[in-house]
Amino acid sequence: MQQDNIWLTIVGLIIIILIVGLLIAKRISPVVGMILIPSIGALILGYSIGDLVDFFNSGLDQVINVVIMFIFAIIFFGIMSDSGLFKPLVKRLILLTRGNVIIVCIVTAIIGTFAQLDGAGATTFLLSIPALLPLYKALNMNRYLLLLLLALSAAIMNMVPWGGPMARTASVLNIKNVNELWYGVIPIQIIGFFLILIFAVYLGFREKTRISRDIRSGKLPDTQDVDIHKLVEIYEHDQDIKFPIRGVAVTKPWINWVNVALTIAVIVAMLANIAPPEFAFMIGVAIALIINFPNVDEQMSRLKAHAPNALMMAAVIIAAGMFLGVLNETGMLESIALSFIHIIPDAVGPYLHIIVGIFGVPLDLLTSTDAYYFAVLPIVEQTASQFGVPSISTAYSMVIGNIIGTFVSPFSPALWLAIGLAEANMGTYIKYAFFWVWGFAIVMLLIAMLIGVVTF
Repeated sequence: MQQDNIWLTIVGLIIIILIVGLLIAKRISPVVGMILIPSIGALILGYSIGDLVDFFNSGLDQVINVVIMFIFAIIFFGIMSDSGLFKPLVKRLILLTRGNVIIVCIVTAIIGTFAQLDGAGATTFLLSIPALLPLYKALNMNRYLLLLLLALSAAIMNMVPWGGPMARTASVLNIKNVNELWYGVIPIQIIGFFLILIFAVYLGFREKTRISRDIRSGKLPDTQDVDIHKLVEIYEHDQDIKFPIRGVAVTKPWINWVNVALTIAVIVAMLANIAPPEFAFMIGVAIALIINFPNVDEQMSRLKAHAPNALMMAAVIIAAGMFLGVLNETGMLESIALSFIHIIPDAVGPYLHIIVGIFGVPLDLLTSTDAYYFAVLPIVEQTASQFGVPSISTAYSMVIGNIIGTFVSPFSPALWLAIGLAEANMGTYIKYAFFWVWGFAIVMLLIAMLIGVVTF
């Protein structure tokens, strides 16, 4: 029996190390890695193809609700972007700044928060950077400050159930209703939102002082009066190209109010447990298509436009079902955790999840998001649970500690898009933003411990 546990531990660790290593080296896609490598490991241990089918079915049961929610959530918010729902809000916020550096920083954080509502970083940056970059340039503001504020605000909003980290975590913990996971971090999201606004004010004063100093020393020309209305025109033109509106909202602007009501209704239905997220978004998509695109061909066109993003993430989570099914059903995860217990001092065990959470942002630079949640989280969760730490507390610690660093990691495709849109350099951005982001993540984790979201 002891010999079996050793082999389970060794093979389990090899599977995890191979997946993480190959993902980091970009030698394999998450879908291929999480399907083939665990399957080969199970076969080496003597399991049959029939066993693999059973493992997959078990893993699929863990993730299927999350998959459905993810597909329909991405399509729903994609339709809302197509309809122009977010454009009036961004326009008004740009006009609100009136060229004041501090207000620009605050508005940047607000725009980043609301633009991330769809849980897709790419959409956030496409909506916000073209709108704000000309303003930053006109005021001699640092474009890396723009990226930092968007990254922090989007990361806080990304804790929503249809965001990638929560979906992955629910899959690992076998939580059918992602809302159950989300409810615990809503206070953290609210606190985080206000902390970002305070942080934006601080950075705004800091930037204003830098600009004034550079103008006095002759490094920068005196900031000219900014034509805000002209910047809004540029933004509208850019958005019409990136998000061509083909729905009835073009001729009937009041439709956007219907879209607002529909979005609120979907979110309230989830919050009040009237309907599970996957059902709420599924109904929301059907209604949104009818409202905004009455023509059947247009409806199919919108579904095809957003299907790639939705199906890509769905495929990753289904593949993770195979990975989790193999590691759970063979007993590898439990064996790894029990082995670690013999190594970890008793004094450290109850705090393992917090220690890993504190290093969540640096880990984001070393591992991909999939590797962190599907490989690191299961081991920490199993190990910490042996010391009496609730699984939900481990999950919150690791999510909060890591999610703030989502858009500071070069493994984030959306960040590369942001770097391109902002005409910036990845290395310079990481150097500028890394310690601010890590510090913010640690503060959020400490707050989560103080209010009892994370326990030990």
